[in-house]
Amino acid sequence: MTFPAITAAYASILALFYVGLAGWVIAGRVGHDTLFGDGGDQGLSKRIRSHGNFQEYVPFALIVVALYEASGGSHALVHGLLVVLLIARALHPIGMFAPVNSPRQFACRGGGILATLLVLAVGAIALLIRLT
Repeated sequence: MTFPAITAAYASILALFYVGLAGWVIAGRVGHDTLFGDGGDQGLSKRIRSHGNFQEYVPFALIVVALYEASGGSHALVHGLLVVLLIARALHPIGMFAPVNSPRQFACRGGGILATLLVLAVGAIALLIRLT
C-alpha cells in the first residue's frame, strides 16, 4: 500500500474550500448577529446547509478515493474523480442561491450533488474491483 499523494493534494485544496465555507457561515452569523442556528434568515440557512452538505459528503468521498489510490489504482481515475469532486463542491453553493426551479439551481445544486454521488459510486466500484 502506498501513500495516496494525489488524494492528499486534492484533500488540501478541498480543506481550504471548507475553511472558506466556514468563514462564509461565520460572516453570515456575525452579519445577522446570530450565535446559534440561522436566526430565521434564509440566506444564512443556505450558507449553513452548503457548509453542512460539504462536510457530509467530501470526507467519505476522499476516503474512498484515497483507499483506491493506496491500493495501486489508476492515477488517471483518481485525478478524474477528484477534479469532478472539486467542481461539484464549487457548484453546489452557487446553486443554493439560484432562483428556485431555475436552470442554474438544477445545474449547480442538482449537478453538484449528483456529481458528488457519482464520485462516491465510481470510487467505491473501482475500489471493489481492485480488491477482488
